[in-house]
Amino acid sequence: MPSPPEDSTARRMRYALRRAADALDVTLDGTEGIWGWEGRSLSGPASGGQWLRLLAAPAGRFRGGSWDGSEEAGKAVPDAVPRPRLRTAHEWADADHAYRAELYERIQGTSLSDGPLPPTGLRLPHSWWTSLRTSLAAIAATGTDRVAIRQERLDWAMPEFLGTALDTRVPAWATAHADIQWSNLTGPDLIILDWERWGLAPAGYDEATLYISSLTAPELAARVHQAFEPALTSPAGRFSQLVVASEFLQGMRRGNNLELEGPLRRQLALLLG
Repeated sequence: MPSPPEDSTARRMRYALRRAADALDVTLDGTEGIWGWEGRSLSGPASGGQWLRLLAAPAGRFRGGSWDGSEEAGKAVPDAVPRPRLRTAHEWADADHAYRAELYERIQGTSLSDGPLPPTGLRLPHSWWTSLRTSLAAIAATGTDRVAIRQERLDWAMPEFLGTALDTRVPAWATAHADIQWSNLTGPDLIILDWERWGLAPAGYDEATLYISSLTAPELAARVHQAFEPALTSPAGRFSQLVVASEFLQGMRRGNNLELEGPLRRQLALLLG
């Protein structure tokens, strides 16, 4: 879970969250909210069994599809896919920043992890795996022109971080949640969180993300592989594993998720061998 940002950003975001609560006529419970990456978001419980999330971006900068991704998911993704329901949104801007406040129904489950990697000893019921499998299939079949992963980035990032020349052309595209990490999944009943990024990605990208991030827990990784074997072992799925591996390796250069490096290097040897 990201730490609070520097003091000036934290003060600005806390003030903006209170302003958002006033605009949407809800009350915050007074506890410190949950921070997003580099203080770009702040969220917390609100009155009426709701959850308030605030996004911020520098004024005048192109904000991309992540700005209204949750709202667009509500319009396009089948209702059978379990996710928080967005009730309303409110936007405003000042001279330096644009803000978007989103008010959701509060979910009943709890996130399975504080970060992208799983906790030790995670066990989930068969029904959870069935729900995730059918949900990812429904997402993949959703039509969209949103783009989560761009070919141009793969052309640069894959050779750079995998350390070898390879064909970076995506063999097949499909719609993805594009952030299926353990902190965005709840249990014991499945709810899929954080829909800001969803869009087109290499086919099997969601399954590959979950599998690669689970390599620190071999029993869990085996369970992920069992649940999604067709998606992971197809040519498209093996390519998506390389995509995800390059993303984690990029993060490791910044010191993130270093405990994954050994298992990830061993998986890469299998994929590239």
